Amino acid sequence: MVPLPARRALLAALLGPAGRRRLPRHHAPAAARPSSGAGERPEAEGPSRATAMLRHLLLKLRATGPVTVAEYMREALTNPGQGYYTRRGGIGESGDFVTSPEISQVFGELIGIWYISEWIATGKPKAFQLVELGPGRGTLTDDILRVFNQLASLLSKCDVSVHLVEVSPKLSEIQALMLTGGKVQSNPEDKSAYMKGISKTGIPIFWYRDIQDVPPGYSFYLAHEFFDALPIHKFQRTEKGWREVLVDIDPEVPDQLRFVLSPSSTPVTENFIQPEETRDHVEVCPEAGVIIQRLACRIEKDGGAALVADYGHDGTKTDTFRGFQNHKLHDVLRAPGTADLTADVDFSYLRKMTQGRTATLGPIKQWEFLKNMGIDLRLQVLLQNSRDTATHEQLLHSYDMLMNPKKMGDCFNFFALLPHHRLVRPDKKQKPESKSPLPPVAGFGELLLK
Repeated sequence: MVPLPARRALLAALLGPAGRRRLPRHHAPAAARPSSGAGERPEAEGPSRATAMLRHLLLKLRATGPVTVAEYMREALTNPGQGYYTRRGGIGESGDFVTSPEISQVFGELIGIWYISEWIATGKPKAFQLVELGPGRGTLTDDILRVFNQLASLLSKCDVSVHLVEVSPKLSEIQALMLTGGKVQSNPEDKSAYMKGISKTGIPIFWYRDIQDVPPGYSFYLAHEFFDALPIHKFQRTEKGWREVLVDIDPEVPDQLRFVLSPSSTPVTENFIQPEETRDHVEVCPEAGVIIQRLACRIEKDGGAALVADYGHDGTKTDTFRGFQNHKLHDVLRAPGTADLTADVDFSYLRKMTQGRTATLGPIKQWEFLKNMGIDLRLQVLLQNSRDTATHEQLLHSYDMLMNPKKMGDCFNFFALLPHHRLVRPDKKQKPESKSPLPPVAGFGELLLK
């Protein structure tokens, strides 16, 4: 967080009507995904459809036997031919789920302020990369870039670029249309970025398939509803010890799938279950651990910060694996490839996987983070500038969706990775009284506007 006068200036830059995103709809946003499938049953459906993905999986299972839940998720979500994200990726009201940036422009604006705040707090480096993992439809990046454009005078001497990590060809097309108006070109001469373009505000944008392809350098990383879609392994405690949950063909219904337990302990089980574990059911996402390690290494070496916003818990929940189709809970084993599959993020695991390379903050609830960032002030300004009753009502409804603990306020958490020196001043040979206080980190401490 920057000093209060400067922070007021950042917020004030957004207070005019010019900062208003053109509303994509004229009715209330659809409901967000429920936070957990535990104890909830998907609505009853008709006979199972033998989707192309299901036929593919049935052939695979007959040939190899049961697969891990992680392998099942990977196939159902990102199979090149029939995966959910590669084929459709149903974000928005017409899709299978809606995200916070789709609900309100304020969400992205405040995250944009967070990055500017950290940039100022670390001495205004001459360049930074905004790197978003799994950018969805590009709405969040679009809102952040609008903030950067409104603060153009502040960023005038800074070289800003955007780097999007996206595996879905369909979604990358949607992102390109949203961010550049469709003015992009394939990038065959560069083996890392597969597409590039210029934003509507003149900022270069690059697309990659893997975080490792993004160039090194001072970067701000963003992962909003990214980690919850990564493949998980599921483990169950039994009388004979821990066993991994697998997916297999149901022998009584040959075109349907079922969960089974591995007959014995496996190396994976022994590697991922800690001796002190007290839960009877545990979900582990190794891919999330690898990505967090890479982010931590980059931040330790090049500086910057990472902000993670997602469904999650701090090592307390058990069975959270669930599916969504048409904004309703969906049986995770039915019609694979046609529904979003997700599981809550274990932030205690992410913290552990940084291996001490960076400092971590959070997780804290979404309502608390947004309140600390000044969402109430921003809402009041938008309400004052709204000319019609419908817009007024939508702003209030969107605010309630984001902040109400019974809706998205408590479901989502914010978690940050920062260089250690950002929170603890290096021990140098200088008089303690000569050290100026480190500015607090925006969002993770209370903002007092008097």
